Amino acid sequence: MPEIQNYTMNFGPQHPAAHGVLRLVLELDGEVIQRADPHVGLLHRATEKLAENKPFNQSIGYMDRLDYVSMMCNEHGYVLAIEKLLGIEPPLRAQYIRVMFDEITRILNHLMWLGAHGLDIGAMTVFLYCFREREALMDCYEAVSGARMHATYYRPGGVARELPDYMPQYQPSPYRSKRELERMNAARQGGLLDFIEAFTDSFPSRVDEYETLLTDNRIWKQRLVGIGVVEPERAIELGFTGPMLRGSGVEWDLRKMQPYEVYDRLDFDIPVGVTGDCYDRYLVRVEEMRQSNRIIRQCVDWLRANPGPVMLDNHKVTPPRREEMKGDMESLIHHFKLFTEGYSVPAGEVYAAVEAPKGEFGVYLISDGANKPYRLKVRPPGFPHLAAMDEMVRGHMLADVVAVISTLDVVFGEIDR
Repeated sequence: MPEIQNYTMNFGPQHPAAHGVLRLVLELDGEVIQRADPHVGLLHRATEKLAENKPFNQSIGYMDRLDYVSMMCNEHGYVLAIEKLLGIEPPLRAQYIRVMFDEITRILNHLMWLGAHGLDIGAMTVFLYCFREREALMDCYEAVSGARMHATYYRPGGVARELPDYMPQYQPSPYRSKRELERMNAARQGGLLDFIEAFTDSFPSRVDEYETLLTDNRIWKQRLVGIGVVEPERAIELGFTGPMLRGSGVEWDLRKMQPYEVYDRLDFDIPVGVTGDCYDRYLVRVEEMRQSNRIIRQCVDWLRANPGPVMLDNHKVTPPRREEMKGDMESLIHHFKLFTEGYSVPAGEVYAAVEAPKGEFGVYLISDGANKPYRLKVRPPGFPHLAAMDEMVRGHMLADVVAVISTLDVVFGEIDR
């Protein structure tokens, strides 16, 4: 018999299933994985170091670009850390708006994940379905911030502006009929809250469509059931958080265990898996979309009934209103100082974490009393998950590596930073 030697293979970094710039060096025995060595750092942009050289407010936009699929959740972690050091709390209405957009972001993230996961496994249609709903939620981002992705909407002390009372509408086009145009604009006749409410009404049936395509699909289950199993004790040891941890059956969610903003006032459930395989993680994320929909609906109802300020009236930290600035010298000085020097944050250190769509997104901040951080360290959810890659794929086939990478839901902006 000829002697068969193991051979090494590069998976990525230019690979459609690598979910970014992951370079995975695989040691193969035939088609069975003996070892997987992830190489990261190909997307390193020195985010943390850049943030240490800018006033606090000017780094909010950098946070959007870390995990560029769950933008506002990243901003939330950073803004919470600043607020802890400053000892301020945003108005209640701003807290509800933040929670609502956190959950919109969670749905955006999971839709992107489900579509890409489907493509990786070989299901084309679900990708198109997911992007249909993403488009509506991207319009919500655009309505409040002017940007579809990198919103920079959260601020220390609240949010940048009140929710708009009108929605942009589709314009007449030679490529769509009048009837089609009316159908597309039906939910856009009122304000943003009306639009989001209409979305929450229709979204559960959309999730049913995804599940009809996938959940009991024979090929889908053959590709996911029993693949990349992680026991609950091992998931904790590896530092898993989010759906990766809950998929292994550990009921840990910062929104329940260490509530921030107004999560303790809202009614929702934490989905958990049983076996800790790729299929369980899929089920957990799908159910999370349904729960996020519930939370958004509760926020919409509260925001309708309770008008109020969305930003603190402390002009040492928050800019004065435009009308004030134009007519009042004090306000003009505050505005000028705030946007040139920023504000000085009391010396101290703080760690603030939010339950981002992928897991625990934490920001460790050290201030020496200046107007910029002395040190900033981001704790991304994806890094510990990727570190477990070798353990999860050993003994599996090459095709299963794709399923495991996909179920990790990695984004390299936050891993490489």
